[in-house]
Amino acid sequence: MDVRQQTVNAIRILSAEAIQKANSGHPGLPLGSAPIGYTIFADFLKFNPKDPKWNDRDRFVLSAGHGSMLDYSLLYLFGYDISKEDLMNFRQLGYKTPGHPEYGHTPGVETTTGPLGQGIANAVGMAVAEAHLAATFNREGFPIVDHYTYVLCGDGCLEEGISYEACSFAGTHKLGKLILFYDDNDITIEGDTDITFKEDVAMRFKAQGWQVLKVDDANDLDLLRRTIRKAKADTEHPSVIICKTVIGYGSPLAGSHECHGSPLGAENLQKTKENLGWTCAPFEIPEEVAEHCGAIARKGASRQGKWKKLFKEYEAAYPDLAAKYRQYMSGELPDLKNDAELFEFAKPDATRNTSFTVLNKLADRIPCLIGGSADLAPSNKSNMKKRGSFSADDKSGSNMHFGIREHAMAAITNGMQLHGGLKCYCATFFIFSDYMKHAMRLSALMHQPVTYILTHDSIGVGEDGPTHEPVEQLIALRSIPNMKVYRPADGKETTAAWISALTGNAPTCLVLTRQNLPQYENSGLEALKGGYILADSDKKVPDVLLIASGSEVEQCMQAKDILKTKGVDARVVSMPCIEEFEKQPQAYKDSVLPPEVKARVCVEAASPYSWYKYAGDYGEIIGMTTFGASGPANKLFEMFGFTADNVVEKAFRSLNKLNG
Repeated sequence: MDVRQQTVNAIRILSAEAIQKANSGHPGLPLGSAPIGYTIFADFLKFNPKDPKWNDRDRFVLSAGHGSMLDYSLLYLFGYDISKEDLMNFRQLGYKTPGHPEYGHTPGVETTTGPLGQGIANAVGMAVAEAHLAATFNREGFPIVDHYTYVLCGDGCLEEGISYEACSFAGTHKLGKLILFYDDNDITIEGDTDITFKEDVAMRFKAQGWQVLKVDDANDLDLLRRTIRKAKADTEHPSVIICKTVIGYGSPLAGSHECHGSPLGAENLQKTKENLGWTCAPFEIPEEVAEHCGAIARKGASRQGKWKKLFKEYEAAYPDLAAKYRQYMSGELPDLKNDAELFEFAKPDATRNTSFTVLNKLADRIPCLIGGSADLAPSNKSNMKKRGSFSADDKSGSNMHFGIREHAMAAITNGMQLHGGLKCYCATFFIFSDYMKHAMRLSALMHQPVTYILTHDSIGVGEDGPTHEPVEQLIALRSIPNMKVYRPADGKETTAAWISALTGNAPTCLVLTRQNLPQYENSGLEALKGGYILADSDKKVPDVLLIASGSEVEQCMQAKDILKTKGVDARVVSMPCIEEFEKQPQAYKDSVLPPEVKARVCVEAASPYSWYKYAGDYGEIIGMTTFGASGPANKLFEMFGFTADNVVEKAFRSLNKLNG
């Protein structure tokens, strides 16, 4: 048996052993797809395990993340910082081998996968980033950005709708350095794919503008190698390689759904080893396999050395471009907090418009800013006026046209951000964040600072009616750990929200109005704290607190004036970002919301669930407990109680409860 086949079998056995020891996992994919993973790493992948973040490395994404042991076995064998103990403790706390691949947890893992189809869309985003950066920086003789994105998926990934969206986008934009391997084994958890998935996958991809290649037997390493070369030769189209595999190859359960998501069992594992001629002790590999993989890893380090040499020559020939490249890759930003021009707003305006103003000022200051909308840029106000559009013919443009593909848009943007070198945003109507939810959750899980522009934020949508009026979406997004949700009340708060989004290590939602709002004298950078005193009372301790976000701050400001005429002294607190407010020291939070002030009114044209903790036992909440309706926005706000008069009434009700 030659060393290549030995290495393939090492991947298979290490994976099966780890899953058996954990008594948990998915052995079918690693056993079937080991030849694909091996061929990518051994013959094509440009990587250096000693520097897994090398900018010009190729990316490998395991979209079928349940087969994570394939990834871990490959990374272990090819020299990444994963130990034998990590393999032996698969799915255990404190080790680098979690149940599904996790970005930032395991060296060499490029993105968190497991929710099927997400990895495909992430890979599309990585290919977008590579193409855009190559168009921006490469010059004749200096391909400093020149790498491929390889992604492995299964039937489940292709059944998910996000894969259709993402692959259609990739074909339209001719992302020729994206290569997708389809592990075609005809099996899902419930049995044969014929019960749910009979389409002609080759014709599907051909219709979407992909080069379609086939490998009838994935165990034929030479055929795999030749086919990948064909894929790389066509840089005008993304390529899909349909690889016929056998799930659970080599085991007594080969070809059966029984090995998809359960360990083989001790007896079947032993028979698998016998079938593959494997005689090593558990978690051991032949010396020749270790030497073979080590030599490949050292070759990768050598390739990085050649790239560094090329970059030095590039730096001498194009010093300004080289400096710009370093700036992109470092993520450095100018001092935005002290940039007074960013905070200049004169007249009442919708926060979607003030966001547009800020975005275009930022575009002048941050060249690596890139993003776009799901076919709603004119409504979302999300285009950069001085920038071109990213397209099949011009990949230097930084205005993205994602099409009506909200779910893929968010996941593609995750991939762009994960790639490095870019500050990424995407946009749609707030109501359609429901389509994007899982990708947004993964942004937060991976600590990716994607900016989500979400306009038409409430019943203020008006005539479009309840299908387009978000009610429960704010609480849904606020419930995601590590997600910042900003709902600014004016232009300066919108600027602060953008600054927070660009300077943090978490995704940020900018939830913006369609209707005009006033500009407040005392708003501004205090919004970075999430909540602050916008208009204080005349007394040292106010009689009542009026707390709101976004457009409802206006009603609170009006109510403050009315209450004053009735002998009640109110403080108005703007709360654009609950998450940031909760991070503040308790002393600051108490200074804004004094615990001794029990009379409170919280106002937000959305679900009330965010506000009970701030309202307390005596407070009142004005929120939405039903869906909206179709009609002019001002009529809807009046109908649902978002008026200054109702805020005043609720303030007196709270005071009366407090006073018995």
